[in-house]
Amino acid sequence: LLSPGREIQEEELSRFVSRVAALLQAPELGPEAVDCLQRLHLALAATKYPRRLDGKFVELLQTVLCSSKCPEQVQVLCAAILREMSPCNDLILSCDEIQDTKLLSLVSSVLLAQGNKKAEVSAVGQRIVKVLERRLPEGQSARYLLPVLSNVISLSPESLTEEQTDVVSKKMADWLRYASIQQGVAQPSGGFFSNPRTRQPGPVTEVDGAIATDFFTVLSVGQHYTQDQWLNVQAFSMLRNWLLCYGGKGLKTPSSDDKSGMDRSAMSVVSTTSTSSRLLPPKDRLREKAFEYCQRLIEQSNRRALKKDDGDLQKACLIEAVTIMDIICKQDSSYVYRAVSFLKILHSRIRGDAAYARALLPIAQFFLNHSKMAAVDADAIYKHLFTDIPAQLYHNPSLAFEFVQFCKDNSQLFTETSSIFRQSFPNLFKFLAWNSPPLISEFVDLLPFLLDTSTAIEIFHLLLDLPCLTAALDIQLRSTAVPTSERAACDPAVQPATCLEAFRHPLYKNMFQYLLRTKSVPEDAPERLIPLRQLLGSLASSPRVVQCAETVPVLLELFFRVVAEFADGPLINQLVVLLLQRSDQLYEIPAFKDDVYRVLSSQLVMLCRLHPALIVELSTEILEFSGTVSNIQNKEAIFTHVVWAIGEYLSVSYDKRCTVEQISRFFETLEAMLFEITQLRPLASTPSYAPRAISVLMATLTKLAARSQDLIPRVSMFLSKMRTFVQSPAVTSVYCEEDLEEILTRATELMNLLKMPSVAQFVFTPPVEVASTRFQKEVNDSLPFALRMVTRLLEPPAGFMPG
Repeated sequence: LLSPGREIQEEELSRFVSRVAALLQAPELGPEAVDCLQRLHLALAATKYPRRLDGKFVELLQTVLCSSKCPEQVQVLCAAILREMSPCNDLILSCDEIQDTKLLSLVSSVLLAQGNKKAEVSAVGQRIVKVLERRLPEGQSARYLLPVLSNVISLSPESLTEEQTDVVSKKMADWLRYASIQQGVAQPSGGFFSNPRTRQPGPVTEVDGAIATDFFTVLSVGQHYTQDQWLNVQAFSMLRNWLLCYGGKGLKTPSSDDKSGMDRSAMSVVSTTSTSSRLLPPKDRLREKAFEYCQRLIEQSNRRALKKDDGDLQKACLIEAVTIMDIICKQDSSYVYRAVSFLKILHSRIRGDAAYARALLPIAQFFLNHSKMAAVDADAIYKHLFTDIPAQLYHNPSLAFEFVQFCKDNSQLFTETSSIFRQSFPNLFKFLAWNSPPLISEFVDLLPFLLDTSTAIEIFHLLLDLPCLTAALDIQLRSTAVPTSERAACDPAVQPATCLEAFRHPLYKNMFQYLLRTKSVPEDAPERLIPLRQLLGSLASSPRVVQCAETVPVLLELFFRVVAEFADGPLINQLVVLLLQRSDQLYEIPAFKDDVYRVLSSQLVMLCRLHPALIVELSTEILEFSGTVSNIQNKEAIFTHVVWAIGEYLSVSYDKRCTVEQISRFFETLEAMLFEITQLRPLASTPSYAPRAISVLMATLTKLAARSQDLIPRVSMFLSKMRTFVQSPAVTSVYCEEDLEEILTRATELMNLLKMPSVAQFVFTPPVEVASTRFQKEVNDSLPFALRMVTRLLEPPAGFMPG
């Protein structure tokens, strides 16, 4: 349908416009003119770039639009074409003198489409309010103007004066409360069998078919509607925005020492039942009628709808009604006490119905905003929200987004008022695990509020197990879809054949329950999930699992940035130990593991910088990790950074507890590692190790020797053998020439430096206040500039003549 419009060329469009212009100048505008205008609108709307039309044709469109003899369909199409061309320099339209409400609506829509031009928006707003102020002639209706007014306040709320907003507030109060409860009259078709003596319309009904006995609302049902009923619906649709823009302006709230909150509540009850409510200021009266309207909607939502569409409308209106009540209570606290009891009853009624889950969010928002003033304990409401909804409805994408957005918007408030928010983080992460790409930015904002000293370790494990959680949620969802009658009994003695069978198998049941827990369980349990990770390996290639795995590195980096702000020494030590342990216990997705290793290695350096003493305090764990050859092959990034950290921070400059014996222990372990990976083997069995790991091992051994100079001869002898290593045919067959040259250069530089032990000690073991200077900084395995300077001093280039 769009292709013909996109493919039309400028020359062809110009000819077509000429034809349309001729039709518009004809004495009568018939079906052909309508068809051509529709085709022209499609041609303009189908392209991404604006098309320019002749100025005279634009002027003609405006003339036709404002012509009283023009058919309504043609006017609508002319306005649509002018909006599509916006912003338009040839516009001469003005709404100042227009009396017809339909035409005023069309012209205003064109003017508002010109961009956010304050003067034009203000002019439209002034005109709309002026028309609404007076009594409209017979046949005219304000229903065409309310959508325009809604657009005006969205673009420029300040364009209306307080007197004008009072006028509209007064009208809206009447539209909301006093619409007819009789159905509208059907328009006669004008056919041969049309009967002028039609039956009188009956009363409107409720969604369950019962005759309405209270005032009309958007949930009232009829076959046809009157003009004031349409205004009622439109007024409700713009009520929230209107209250937010104008409901609080000029509001006079009674001072706290006048009367207690309960007194104000009692006064409000009296005012709403009093016949003198029309004497209230317009804004106060609008709030009063809006509150009654919302109460009526909530009562109507309890009825069983006969049609599905009416049921969906009930839920949408319920959400809007609670939101508006919250706004009203913010603007006038005297409504809080009435609303609290009303909404508690509502919560009790809908909490068990998953179809109303979205409505629980504005209810929780209300209690977050007002429970303190009303002196009510809302923890039961928050607990149900955070416990049941994520666990049951994590797979609902729209609810997931709204729920996480709600948490993000109120994260500060939750952390100050309720511990349930932080305790429920395992449940919240189910939304992310199932809906990773759409929710990652929200969780980047949310994660800092979930982290503290009590949750950091558990969240660290959870982030690393996030793809595993996605797989477990998939199994859970599929398991619930299997009818109870078809579920086979589990034999504890028989190993389950599929993940679905394992979900209820006694061997795996506790593991699934722990991974799918709804609240924080502060226990260190990385090992207990190893069998489950292996079991769920069959789902590692699932697109949803892979997408989730791609979000983990981003959140891990954020995790460490936030933890660095409050972590003390014991917590940092605990994280480093877990970092080394968990590097062996990751879900088997190769790209995921590589990304996690990259992040963990860089964050390990940051943790060591924050707490250098960890090298001494965790010597057993670090020696075990750095003394394992397989770690060089499988976890080269982490291994290299661990070895670098040993060389950088195993020094009395950083920890007075560092002894010569400790330096020797580390030296011997790393020496054995370097020997293992550089010893010459038969050609066919020579493994290839990362050149960076070899360079860092050499540099770290040199640093340790500089701090315990009895070790210098051993290092020097080892480094002198590196030339033999790099020239061996077995080695040259598995390493490229550039890598071997870099290894040899590094070995030579280090040997030269060790020839001057005092210089080596200064370069490799500077005082702490010097260690942070630019001269001393190393990036990964690069030696400082000083090392190359020493090499040049000891090995002057050819042709160099000393002075």
